[in-house]
Amino acid sequence: MYSHHFGLTQDPFSIAPDPRYLFMSERHREALAHLLYGVAGSGGKAGGSGGGFVLLTGDIGTGKTTICRCFLEQIPQGCHVAYIFNPKLTVTELLQSICEEFHIGLTPVAPTPPTVKDYIDALNNFLLAGHAAGQSSVLIIDEAQNLAPDVLEQLRLLTNLETRERKLLQIVLIGQPELRAMLARPELEQLAQRVIARFHLDALTMAESTQYIAHRLAVAGLTGPSPFDSKALQRIHRLAHGVPRRINLLSGRALLGAWAHGQHRVDRAVVDKAAVEVFGPATAADSGKRGGAFYLALALLLLAVAALSAALYAPMSQTRQILARPASAAAPAFGASATRPLAGASSTNALETRLAPLPVEALDPLLAQLPLDINVAWQALGASWKLPPTEGDPCRTANQQKLQCYRAANLSLPQLRQLNRPGILTLHVNAARPQYALLVGLGEQAATLRLADGLHRVTLVSLGRWWRGDFGTYWQVPPDYRPDLRDGSSGAAIAHLARQLDLLEATPAPAPGAGARVLDMALRERVRTFQRSQGLKADGQPGPMTFMQLDSATGTNPVRLQSEPR
Repeated sequence: MYSHHFGLTQDPFSIAPDPRYLFMSERHREALAHLLYGVAGSGGKAGGSGGGFVLLTGDIGTGKTTICRCFLEQIPQGCHVAYIFNPKLTVTELLQSICEEFHIGLTPVAPTPPTVKDYIDALNNFLLAGHAAGQSSVLIIDEAQNLAPDVLEQLRLLTNLETRERKLLQIVLIGQPELRAMLARPELEQLAQRVIARFHLDALTMAESTQYIAHRLAVAGLTGPSPFDSKALQRIHRLAHGVPRRINLLSGRALLGAWAHGQHRVDRAVVDKAAVEVFGPATAADSGKRGGAFYLALALLLLAVAALSAALYAPMSQTRQILARPASAAAPAFGASATRPLAGASSTNALETRLAPLPVEALDPLLAQLPLDINVAWQALGASWKLPPTEGDPCRTANQQKLQCYRAANLSLPQLRQLNRPGILTLHVNAARPQYALLVGLGEQAATLRLADGLHRVTLVSLGRWWRGDFGTYWQVPPDYRPDLRDGSSGAAIAHLARQLDLLEATPAPAPGAGARVLDMALRERVRTFQRSQGLKADGQPGPMTFMQLDSATGTNPVRLQSEPR
């Protein structure tokens, strides 16, 4: 919307990992060099002679995935690549995904499903054939901190596929800092010894943040002076902590705010107001400004623009869907201690009532009560959906009740308010072992958490110190829903989607006998319009976030956040 106003030809601050916008700081150049080393190897041949693992880690939003996309564009000829972006898989599922990525077909020899051995044998034959033809193979696993220990061990065993001259498979692991801590465990020492190159991607410095913003503006077509003054640039770096994704979110929203007020320059005041909307009211204490009217004005503006199907604006966040188990109850990644159950919801379903006045306190003194095992939090959250207690996997129990565990990254407080459902906040108090808090209420300045000893209202400022946007909740999946709904799809999920949009838009229901609702171009455009109004990625693909936001917008949430006292 604001591009023409500032002399731009496109959105400069989209959070999509577009390699054209890759800002090659010294750290990014080193990170890319490490990935390329993993392909070239010490032997000078594609795939190298060293084999083993190459490790790239970095905090959320530092540009790991964008570097990976740039790396994929530089893969040499004769190198096969398998890219796994959702490693929340069992050993068998991972091997199946690897074979599918390498386009390896298994010859059916029995009516039973393929075994682990079947997949490994097929993979070994493929790698040997590629080696004989002078080709190599690289396996890239993104979000590798989500790998289970038994899956990591299987990956280590895959590096045993070799000839007398060299390893047949190079493996690149990309993940958050927790991945380094995982590989430091004694039980994974054998794998750690096979890491031939590792690099950690840090946040940008103040100078690099300024260069980063200037670079993206230039790629987006800016030929005149920067719309950001020096104090605004300093403020953006401070509030975004030098993290490129946070810089994108804050800079894009600041440009939108300046445009909304007819300004051609972004100053510190505009940045502070934008930060309140993007990162939540917790930034008010840091900026000294409230920005509530600014948020309301922008919200009304965005809704109006969405209703008119105007130009797209950059999505606030990207979400990833994790419909498999969140973690094994015994997984060391979440710690074996601090597994005391959280207090469950009352039999009268307190989540539908207004909270009694509670004192507002800081979160830090309460951290000791938070579990290190996410399954403890899923169990406590399940009480809100009246799920039966279980000693096994809570997400598997939820599946039996037609619910699925859903986890998203990089959400903002305004988006949590729009979702209006209780869920699990991942708190990064300790980089090696995150802790989990059950959110049951959210106000303007405080959030209500259900801890082991009951409810506590904590300031958003103290919550924002540890929460980076990771959120998990249960999702009531529409019948016949599939993640890959395509044009022409029909069925109960599409009918539910259309009815929800009809209700939201006050559109008359189709006449009886009008035929089945179909996911066509018209319905996709209605989905895009709704997604834009909610700050979601406007791709027209109805995913879990779209369905949940529709439930909230139409007031059909099965379980809602508690009302906060004013």
